[in-house]
Amino acid sequence: MERAVVSGRCAPGFEGVRAAFERNFSAHGDVGASLAVTVGGEPVVDLWGGHSDRAMTRTWEHDTLVNVYSTSKGMTALCAHLLVDRGELDLDAAVARYWPEFAQAGKGDVPVRWLLSHRAGLIAPREPLTVRHAYDWENVCGRLAATRPWWEPGTAQAYHAVTFGYLVGEVVRRITGQSLGTFLRSEITEPLGARVFIGTPVEEHARCAEMVGQLDEARIAERFPGVPAPPFHSIADHPLAVVMLALTYIPTGDVNSAAYRSAEIPAGNAHASALGLATVYGALACGQLVSPATLEEMRRSQSRPGERDLALDALAPAGREHHWGLGYMLNHEGHAGPNPLAFGHGGAGGSYAFADPENRLSYAYTMNRYGGGTSGDDPRNRGLVTAVYAALERADG
Repeated sequence: MERAVVSGRCAPGFEGVRAAFERNFSAHGDVGASLAVTVGGEPVVDLWGGHSDRAMTRTWEHDTLVNVYSTSKGMTALCAHLLVDRGELDLDAAVARYWPEFAQAGKGDVPVRWLLSHRAGLIAPREPLTVRHAYDWENVCGRLAATRPWWEPGTAQAYHAVTFGYLVGEVVRRITGQSLGTFLRSEITEPLGARVFIGTPVEEHARCAEMVGQLDEARIAERFPGVPAPPFHSIADHPLAVVMLALTYIPTGDVNSAAYRSAEIPAGNAHASALGLATVYGALACGQLVSPATLEEMRRSQSRPGERDLALDALAPAGREHHWGLGYMLNHEGHAGPNPLAFGHGGAGGSYAFADPENRLSYAYTMNRYGGGTSGDDPRNRGLVTAVYAALERADG
């Protein structure tokens, strides 16, 4: 394979990060990727390289955008926390206060907090959510408002892979009158100069990288043989992972289409540059955007000690715990470096972004070749994070 050309810069002392980034192409099969790290709000790593298309005819540029899947959730959650910080949203108020139709099917007392912490019991509507439905905001939100929860809300956590974005996004829309993507752009990314979009403008599509490969559908089919067609009517019928995947699955072949890029699916279709994500998380790491009290609440664990995730349990290694903050993955396994208080989110395929306020550091890795899952355990991400903190330790020493 032709050696990938890597461009960009690293501050003195961070040369090992560049070496790790280059190694992802030579040893781990990256096609195109970017990496950004800020310390004290200033970029110390800003790298990009490889190709942005399957045919490997277009080089990855500084302003290349790429679909980051569930790394989107960190941006979506931040929109809600801005409203909390402004006193416009109460995490412990009923969702129905802001979205009256949500009270259907016994959900009148479900608090906003449970939407953000994957405890609302709404991993999917009771009928399949197709690509056509996923692009129709009113349709999906109407279905979710009418859905009977899959388990008693608040009693367990299960990853709301796709519905998270509609649920949180509709609360934001009811309060602000703006779609989630519009609010994100007007209140966060444009003021920061960060290239992150949910509902990517048509004029930006030419800068979007193609995703290469697919999510591991074969592994899912092997893990759950003979699963009948949905709908499923109780969580006793099938593992929640099956329910989640079957009812919210969006064919991966569609993610390179103009319709997908333009749609707002806030749990999973942000298109971003690594520097854009690192800029947003860098603002959080440096005490901007929200107050210290709100920042602490964002990363406060909403999971019980030893608690498993009912939806991810079947897909994760045996015994893995899942620790959720309010819209964020908490750093209990060190995927975001040595600081247990770092927080962020990963995406299917391998993208990952986080803030480390104690070190005033932010990190974002984006790529277009599918690899690991959402947890940050992809070897490409692990190698980069290890190199970043090794450089930081040397600088502090």
